[in-house]
Amino acid sequence: MIKNKIRYFITVAGWWAGIMFLLAACGTGNKLSQKSDPPMEAGYQSLLSEEEQRKYDYFFLEASRLKAAGEPDAAFDMLCHCIVLDPEAPEALFEISQFYLYLRQPEKSEEALRKAVKNDPDNFWYNQALVGFYQQQGKRDEALEALESMARRFPDRREPIFGLIDLYSQTQDYSKLITALDKLEERIGKSEELTLEKFRIYLQMGDEKKAFREVENLSAEYPNDFRYKILVGDFYLQNGKEDEAYKIFREVLEAEPDNALALYALANYYQATGRKEEYEAQIDTLLLSPKVDPEIKLGVMQKLIMRNEQAEGDSIRIIRLFDTILERDREDTNIPMLYSQYLYTKGMKEEAIPVLERIIDLDPENLPARLQLLSNALMANDYAGVIRISEPAILATPNALEFYFYLAIAYHQEKREEDAVEISRKALLQVDDATDKKIVSDFYNIMGDIYHTQDKVTEAFAAYDSALVYNPENIPVLNNYAYYLSLERRDLDRAEEMSYKTIKAEPNNATYLDTYAWILFEKGRYADAKIYIDDAMKNGGEESDVVVEHAGDIYCMTGDKEKALEYWKQALEMGSESETLKKKVELKKYIHE
Repeated sequence: MIKNKIRYFITVAGWWAGIMFLLAACGTGNKLSQKSDPPMEAGYQSLLSEEEQRKYDYFFLEASRLKAAGEPDAAFDMLCHCIVLDPEAPEALFEISQFYLYLRQPEKSEEALRKAVKNDPDNFWYNQALVGFYQQQGKRDEALEALESMARRFPDRREPIFGLIDLYSQTQDYSKLITALDKLEERIGKSEELTLEKFRIYLQMGDEKKAFREVENLSAEYPNDFRYKILVGDFYLQNGKEDEAYKIFREVLEAEPDNALALYALANYYQATGRKEEYEAQIDTLLLSPKVDPEIKLGVMQKLIMRNEQAEGDSIRIIRLFDTILERDREDTNIPMLYSQYLYTKGMKEEAIPVLERIIDLDPENLPARLQLLSNALMANDYAGVIRISEPAILATPNALEFYFYLAIAYHQEKREEDAVEISRKALLQVDDATDKKIVSDFYNIMGDIYHTQDKVTEAFAAYDSALVYNPENIPVLNNYAYYLSLERRDLDRAEEMSYKTIKAEPNNATYLDTYAWILFEKGRYADAKIYIDDAMKNGGEESDVVVEHAGDIYCMTGDKEKALEYWKQALEMGSESETLKKKVELKKYIHE
């Protein structure tokens, strides 16, 4: 027996790849073709004695129990006992075939499955498993043969027909594919999906006459469903039969003047026949009709925009249509959203703002519209606008942390420090297990920065610690925390470690280089500090009076007092109001603050 090799039992399932939809079994059908199955034995008849049958039943039931208990090795042993007692028993052959498949012994699996089907040919599931095996092994011809046999043997089941449709499509056997679709249609009735598929296949076969007959028959089957009549008209239009198409569209509109599909189909007819003015008038009729569903209008506008862009057309007509639709329909939000997106693509951001505000008035919880307005304000550095947009946003969409974040920043910029801290605290109340930890870290960063500006050093460092718990690689936090520690002249080893991470992440960032240089300066490593302050100056640090002053301090402590004095004077000229800096210049030496 095979021991300790089977760890999990995997059943064979999902044997028809590519079936697009499944339907419950119903109806009856005729034979798929005139071909008959090869002769099969009448079925398996056990020849076991009463005692042997008792043993067999015990082993088989025990195998089932062990498999359910998660003991596949022992279950396999029991099945092997069954096969020894009765090598032709279909249920044992079926079960053991699946073990062989998992053991990567496909030849034995196939042999067992084929014998199971042979000995119990009317068992649908054995046949199904055999087809699934063939498909899994890439044996398409064998799968086709087995499916055709199933379609004849199980005329009330639809699954074999679906499987044949899939395989005939793969092999491009269009004649058999049409036959299979016809049989399926007999069982489930005519449908748009089946008709369109048959139409497509007949066109590929070059049989245009039968292709048209399919959609005509569908329309005749459902004479009161105008969708099918319009479908016939569309096919006529697409295949050069404009007069027949126009007649159908007019018939539908006479019976139902506000039929949106017919209105749009007629517009397509006018466009296809080069009647531009009538086409535009028809589109206007469709889009401005109060009886046409807004979803249909949205789809039409999307197609119009696409066509206009492909033709590099003028946007004036599109904008005029949007404005007119919005004037007529004041409740819909989808078309205004499309309008705002269109205006953005045309660089008309200011014109999009009132459209977005209208959307929010209609739908306060419309997150995309609010976020777009927020983006506008941020790009314009309009912090008052950020506040105006974000304050109602957190009431309407309390789980959208973006608004808390930018509102906190805007409050900070507007010197509303307490409000910034409070809104950050409110944001943290919205945090759950699904929240991005980096966002949580950023809120603590904001709080830390604000506390430090308020000279609340203990609270600031506690906030930074919390930020690093949620995101140990938060570079802005690492930099600020390290720098503020250096100003306090405490935990300089930790400060150096944090700052080093920042310059490894962004080696050309002048601010981070300055922080690292200053920490080294505070640790008395002046030569090392000079290397990094020089890098900071080369990467834009010369534009900061703080960095320039630090350069002077470091150069002074490395013995270049002339260069140090030059840097100190430069920092004063840049607008520094530091009294300590003035004393450095006056006394021409470094002074500790």
